[in-house]
Amino acid sequence: MHPEYFPKILLMIATLYVIRMLPFLFLRNEIKNRFFKSFLYYVPYVTLAVMTFPAIIFATDHLASGILALVVGLVVSWLYPNLFVVASCCCAAVLLSGLFV
Repeated sequence: MHPEYFPKILLMIATLYVIRMLPFLFLRNEIKNRFFKSFLYYVPYVTLAVMTFPAIIFATDHLASGILALVVGLVVSWLYPNLFVVASCCCAAVLLSGLFV
């Protein structure tokens, strides 16, 4: 391993350690604020959505087929919340839109 990697690795270790330890230092008691509790409850869902939605749109060759798959996925998941069915319908939408685009 090259010696110039060690400061970078130590910086990454320090950053991760600080991020993990700050909640333990400042949040010793139970959180009673309703707004803050609801904010913390939705953080994982928002993070997943922020990572997933652009990937859905730009995963295909054409932007229109990605947007169509997103719309189909939202509608099918609202009507029938089964992951296999939603993924199958999104794949079918991309396949069919690829025939026409």
